[in-house]
Amino acid sequence: MSKGIFSGSIGRKFVMSLSGLFLITFIVIHLLINAFSLGLCWDGRALFNAGSHFMATNPFIQIMQYVLALGFIIHIIMGIRLTIQNNAARSVKYTHNNPGANSSFSSRSMIITGILILLFLVLHIKDFFIEIKFNELGGLPSDYDLLLAVFSQPLFVGLYVFAFIVLGIHLNHGFQSAFQTLGLNHKKYNPIIKGASVLFCIVVAVGFSSIALFHFFNV
Repeated sequence: MSKGIFSGSIGRKFVMSLSGLFLITFIVIHLLINAFSLGLCWDGRALFNAGSHFMATNPFIQIMQYVLALGFIIHIIMGIRLTIQNNAARSVKYTHNNPGANSSFSSRSMIITGILILLFLVLHIKDFFIEIKFNELGGLPSDYDLLLAVFSQPLFVGLYVFAFIVLGIHLNHGFQSAFQTLGLNHKKYNPIIKGASVLFCIVVAVGFSSIALFHFFNV
């Protein structure tokens, strides 16, 4: 009897790629709303609070946050299963094996960066989601003030910047791998996809880090 499409390696990679692209979309939206707080063109406080209020009250967004959580869980499970499967497939070690020559640092460190991102997500949920949803912003007047309170602490800023760099490294390989798994790669366009992947991970890492550092030095 043939196995289901999601029980094999190809099926797992397909699901992981789809969930990864979904999470990438969320990251872009999250970065955009956080960038509102910089107030480069408008009142940062008002614009960020408006965006945060929209995210917290829009029915579609409220439904999608559970879809996002499910997508993240699926992404983690598939990542762990694929890592175990790949390690098992390498039971025969070759003396002259040189993984560094055949793969990038970001691809070899996917499971490590994935675990670090998961730990960071726990911290992020504690700092923002729980405070907003269940603790009435810790007595602060607005979401913007909560953002400033978190990014006024050197230790937290350091942890967040480190996590953003790790996220960028993780996305560099994940972005390219998703296109390859979904069959959207081509010899002619692969350099463009690779370049877009590098550019995207830099924008994400530098973008989020810049927001944290901007508020730290301007509190």
